[in-house]
Amino acid sequence: MVFHDPYTQWVVEQERLRRRRRRTRLVVGGAVGVVLAVAVAAGLVLYSVDARDVPAAAPSADAGGTTASASPGAATLPSGAPSALPSLLALPVVRPEQAFPERAVRLADGSRYERVDLATTTECADGMSQELATVATHGQGCLRLSSALFTDAARRSQVTVTVVSFRRPEDAWLVFGMASTDPVTYQVVSLDPPPGAGLPTVPPGSAGVFRRLATVRSVVFANGQWGDGSETREARLTAETEGLLKYVDDKVAAYEEGRDAGL
Repeated sequence: MVFHDPYTQWVVEQERLRRRRRRTRLVVGGAVGVVLAVAVAAGLVLYSVDARDVPAAAPSADAGGTTASASPGAATLPSGAPSALPSLLALPVVRPEQAFPERAVRLADGSRYERVDLATTTECADGMSQELATVATHGQGCLRLSSALFTDAARRSQVTVTVVSFRRPEDAWLVFGMASTDPVTYQVVSLDPPPGAGLPTVPPGSAGVFRRLATVRSVVFANGQWGDGSETREARLTAETEGLLKYVDDKVAAYEEGRDAGL
């Protein structure tokens, strides 16, 4: 959770980024320990991320508690990447309507959500912190950033799920690694509710939950907050954020692994 320091920086950065995104509204188009799933001709191969697989770019803190920005290094895939990977990368990058196909979402636990906004851009830096945008330009760069804003049945929560897709898996894993080691600095922007959605704008300085997963060539981020800025019901907000993250991650992974012909 980001209810207490050292995550005050995350809250402050979200406010700065939200103000910038309001000026450059995206146009809608037609925790370490995650598993990277990649398809091979003989079936599905799963391999887990551990410290050896994440780029060594952890931030350091000085005596005053200020976090120093990490410098991205060369990104490589975990060992054992399948021979079928080139054919998977021949697929077009996942589109927003593929990552977020349903306006009304029901998760496996029975919880229900409404997708109240959908946005996408090929200018990935518009939806990222400056530090993350710098990392995303390494290698062959980012192809598309798509975001959706969800709220629960009671219309209390606001969870933004963002899919950042790259030309190369190595570049996606560099971003994932940096965001995992320093999620405060390397973050994506939360969406504000659009006019007419009937939802409040989250008050400045509100706490929240942020999580991320990685697929073949994308990083999926989720930022969750209570619409009224409440710092209570931490476990519930975490469950909603992680549930929606997994929902979108499953859609993106199925497409990128070539497992879902409907995507």
